[in-house]
Amino acid sequence: MPAHDIRHLHTDTPRVMVVDGSKLVRKLIADVVKRDVPGVEVVACADLAEAEAALAEAPVDLVTTALVLPDGDGLTLAHRVRAAAGQRYVPIVVVSGDAQSHLEARSFTDDITDYFDKANGYHALAAFIHGYVHPEPIPGARVLYVEDSITVAVATRRMLQAHGLTVIHVTRADTALTLLRDHVVAEDDDMGADLLLTDVTLDGEMSGLDLLRAVRHDLALSKRRLPVLVMTGDGSVDRQSNLLREGANDLVLKPIEERMLITKTLFQLRLSKLPDTAALAG
Repeated sequence: MPAHDIRHLHTDTPRVMVVDGSKLVRKLIADVVKRDVPGVEVVACADLAEAEAALAEAPVDLVTTALVLPDGDGLTLAHRVRAAAGQRYVPIVVVSGDAQSHLEARSFTDDITDYFDKANGYHALAAFIHGYVHPEPIPGARVLYVEDSITVAVATRRMLQAHGLTVIHVTRADTALTLLRDHVVAEDDDMGADLLLTDVTLDGEMSGLDLLRAVRHDLALSKRRLPVLVMTGDGSVDRQSNLLREGANDLVLKPIEERMLITKTLFQLRLSKLPDTAALAG
């Protein structure tokens, strides 16, 4: 199955808006974008008013915004970008030191495409933005995939494999847990998988949530040691929040959209290999 184009930018001269009250953060993000995107025009804005003026001047192709702005907030900005863009696809990414708590509270609106937590540091930010601009496969990366629906599993496995990922598919959570536990008991540096992707609702006694809890608590595997993406079609804000509080790195909402599945998977894989660094300033 050929890989679909999952780039979020489809122009040779993209206009990227960076909105943050911190001059340092604006410069850091702008430097990353300029390094990775030839021909880019970076529009740096200190607040909502400057961003609105820039939107009135010309369309933008990607937006990064702080959650809190001197004269408003990133959610208001996202809504106005969506209104200005009409039917055009414009990724809007929140870059915030408080992103995780807002994610857990499910307080981001549908206008937000993705989020980045400043606590992950500058190198992770570079990897994150690079994934939006020039997504690249990670040769040899292994995804332990837990899904009991054969139809869904075949389609999702093809998406992952088309982007160079090795997929180890099992239909039950207890099978996945046994595979991981065997490596932990053997004190093996290699866990047998680089990322766990699981559905919430599964056949058998263990759910995806049970598996997540076992990975984080019983096996004591951290988010960096084994990233976990949880797939869910449950629209309940409380249940989505609980998955994140229990240790999911991120959620993949059903129906699965290939571009977001691959973007999130590749970012978590890259993040897990980065050294722990100081949080992004600002």
